[in-house]
Amino acid sequence: MPTVSLHFDSSLIARLAATGPEETVHITLSLDLAPHGATDGDASGPGRAVAPQGPLAELLLKGLLQAGDTLSFQQRRAGREAVATVAADGRLIVEGQSVPYTSPSKAASAVTGTASNGWVLWRTADGRTLDALRQQLQQDSSSARA
Repeated sequence: MPTVSLHFDSSLIARLAATGPEETVHITLSLDLAPHGATDGDASGPGRAVAPQGPLAELLLKGLLQAGDTLSFQQRRAGREAVATVAADGRLIVEGQSVPYTSPSKAASAVTGTASNGWVLWRTADGRTLDALRQQLQQDSSSARA
């Protein structure tokens, strides 16, 4: 039977210990269930390399986003807000949702309940939208060709 070892930062343990009976703590775990030691191209490696796919792949590959980055979403007038984590495979894991989403718009739609443009709704920690990052990527590509 496979064994999963979890290592938590002490600040998380303190947060869990301080949680009151009326609070809920959401923890999302992403497990790689590949056979022990299997990798995408080399069966001798110690883990599984995950190649990003989907709409966020280029942003991850070019370093404009990193796996583990937190994105936020706020619609003040509608009273909606959400937090998502960028997964290494390019999907978004929305806090409180049970499945990861393959695109920013699908993740935003899950929060709003209606079709939404996630590229303009999700923001990085420094306040930039995913659309701004995508435009930066396009500008960088154009500059490199010139």
